[in-house]
Amino acid sequence: MDQTQKKKIFSWALYDWANSAYSTTVMAGFFPIFFKSYWSHGTDAVVTTARLGTAISVSSLAIALLSPTLGVIADLKGFKKLFCMIFTVVGVLSCAAMGFIPMGDWLAAIIAYGVAMAAFNAASVFYDSLLPYVAQGRTMDYASSLGYAMGYLGGGVLFLVNVLMYLFPATFGIPDGVTAVKISFVMVAVWWLVFSLPLAKNVPEPHVQISPHNIWRLTQESIKTLRRTFKALLHEKNLLIFMIAYWLYIDGVYTVMTMAVDYGISIGFEAKDLIAALLITQFIGFPCAYFFGTFTKRWGTKAPILACIVIYAFTVIAATWMSQAWHFYLLATVIGMVQGGVQSLSRSMFGRMIKPEESGEYFGLFNLVGRFASILGPLVVAVGVTVTGNSRMGMMGLLVLFVLGGGLLALVREPARESA
Repeated sequence: MDQTQKKKIFSWALYDWANSAYSTTVMAGFFPIFFKSYWSHGTDAVVTTARLGTAISVSSLAIALLSPTLGVIADLKGFKKLFCMIFTVVGVLSCAAMGFIPMGDWLAAIIAYGVAMAAFNAASVFYDSLLPYVAQGRTMDYASSLGYAMGYLGGGVLFLVNVLMYLFPATFGIPDGVTAVKISFVMVAVWWLVFSLPLAKNVPEPHVQISPHNIWRLTQESIKTLRRTFKALLHEKNLLIFMIAYWLYIDGVYTVMTMAVDYGISIGFEAKDLIAALLITQFIGFPCAYFFGTFTKRWGTKAPILACIVIYAFTVIAATWMSQAWHFYLLATVIGMVQGGVQSLSRSMFGRMIKPEESGEYFGLFNLVGRFASILGPLVVAVGVTVTGNSRMGMMGLLVLFVLGGGLLALVREPARESA
């Protein structure tokens, strides 16, 4: 790689450092805790779990319906980076707004969270679609893994600072822990925006040859292109099987990510134990996500993904038996080892299965699959805990998703590996 490509890859990967502050501090960390104890004070844990699961599902559905069309428009108009930045700004503003919502106003909190989460996911569609333009061949595995590694480290660093602010507010000149959490939401927004700037500056917008200007024509073209893409996908058996497999196993992965802290609270763990577990996941995930990108040189991409899925399946079973804080720490360590690997290698394997010039529409579908997974998984948990009244039983449904997803992935033919 020459210095120009290294700069592009690093600037692209730094966006993971930027937006992972939101996924770590807000999505996985403080929001589920704050939503239960502050914005939903006095409400039964089963009700708050159902509310949170429903909100995640609705937010995911909204962006799932929009992302494929926006992806096609980005391809036709050359708006990949532009759309990424627009949704980043929406996410930043929504995240900052959480720092000003008063106690008991759970509805305003869940709306701000839902908008921020939708923007986070939408920006990720266009961020991912830039991957084939900043790296090709084997370099794509490296770039994708570097992105997730940067995300774990960046998200972990800011989360550590935020946790220290929460635990020792007086040291930072903050009156109490509640104020510290609110300030943390604003800090995440600033972090997300500032570290997105290198991508905006150093990663060029992909050139397009066809560029209709009329919005109505763009919409028509996007619908036609989506129809062609779906028809083509039905005839590309290998890619179709991969996407179905991905839908199933990433469903479980995303649900574990977004519901783990809520689950821990519901079965009686203290907030400090859950925060410590999240920090373990972040800092274990940093080197592991990076090294997964190097494993592919010997083992290919599919085998490491399958290994991660098997480990996730055993983790879900083990989670139903947790009773002590060290159990949660152990599971956090295991998840940290495989979470970045399954995400980064799935992204790069998909990127090598498609044409770069169609990356917007195909990554729109790729993220559509992921978003529908985010709809189903939390909804399964929400319905499960509501029907059984038992938070542990709600998580067991995820086991089927890992088994079916892994089984289908085993049937996928891995694309030939370029030497680039």
